[in-house]
Amino acid sequence: MPLQRILEPEVMDSAQEAIDYDTMDHTDVNRVFVDDLLTFAQFEKPSVAELRVLDVGTGTAQIPVELCGRQLPMHVTGVDLAEEMLKVGNQNVAAAGFAQNITLEHVDAKQLPYAAGTFDAVISNSIVHHIPDPLQVIVEMARVVRAGGVLFVRDLLRPDDKAELEQLVSTYAADTNDEQRQLFRQSLYAALTVAEVKSLLTTAGLPAKWCSQTTDRHWTIAGRCGV
Repeated sequence: MPLQRILEPEVMDSAQEAIDYDTMDHTDVNRVFVDDLLTFAQFEKPSVAELRVLDVGTGTAQIPVELCGRQLPMHVTGVDLAEEMLKVGNQNVAAAGFAQNITLEHVDAKQLPYAAGTFDAVISNSIVHHIPDPLQVIVEMARVVRAGGVLFVRDLLRPDDKAELEQLVSTYAADTNDEQRQLFRQSLYAALTVAEVKSLLTTAGLPAKWCSQTTDRHWTIAGRCGV
């Protein structure tokens, strides 16, 4: 029988959870995320003075810091529902010297307080598996992308069975502590399959083909809205 989805808490909002998440080594995953985003979006020659980017579920702002480190003319707004994550995120932004380029806001991804078409790109890494019913989040993310703008979302892929799940934990969380391994395990259980994501895209009126499996443990949505 295929592995069934087991939800985890929508908001990781204790100080210890924020520290545990931030101290896990996400360097390679974040670098590849930004590499893949820039390859797809072709931001190297922007048509505007400053790109407006929204990072949904920014956590401790590691993705905005990595993105701004590429020296492109942009302002990144990072939103999250976890205040403790944002506290650590603001420390990371300040330490990286990007306080003028990154703004972090306490926002529910299911009800984004931005007008339609506000952003040149809406990105998200590992937020969807936190949401019990992710359809509204996908709809909201697409809503605030301008016509011709980029929607780029990546998250964990739920394995086929428990043995595969434990193999992924052993492979990618071997050097972490027990709490961090359990966080990763819970996230894999809460993740969606490619088929589930394609169904959500179709329901949202977006092309199912935007979603594909991109690593042994990730799927990615990559598309241009309104074109």
